[in-house]
Amino acid sequence: MDLESLYVRYGPMVLRRCRALLKDEELALETMQDTFVQLLKAGDSLALHAPSSFLYRTATHLCLNHIRTRKRHPETPGEELLLALACHQDLEERAVVRQLLGAVFGGVHTSTATMAVLHYVDGLTLEEVARTLSMSVSGVRKRLASLKTRVKLEEFHDEP
Repeated sequence: MDLESLYVRYGPMVLRRCRALLKDEELALETMQDTFVQLLKAGDSLALHAPSSFLYRTATHLCLNHIRTRKRHPETPGEELLLALACHQDLEERAVVRQLLGAVFGGVHTSTATMAVLHYVDGLTLEEVARTLSMSVSGVRKRLASLKTRVKLEEFHDEP
């Protein structure tokens, strides 16, 4: 495995992914480096027939970890709120979305959150998500259906 050629070829893809999820240039660059460190750590034990899938999945996982850490331990007071507010124009909509996302992803397995981002945000098909996460399509479909049910229950629970 030639790490340098993989870095040159897939580095821009990984960086775009990190930028899209983290919305922070410095953290995106750091996370891109961490993604390739993970590849280096895996070394020869990793059968790398599809390096782009491994790198994309690893970058997504590391970015989601950064987002969760930032949410749990904001660097500055109100940082979590500012991140949520940056996503939407309407103040009331921002509050609703923030509450819903907290309810939906709170306690959800990391891979399920990754699936949701890949499918609903990035627009990957179920087959592409399954291939990226090395899972079966039926497994991805089940997890996303469970997540949808959770969302529906949360919506129902909030009604008067």
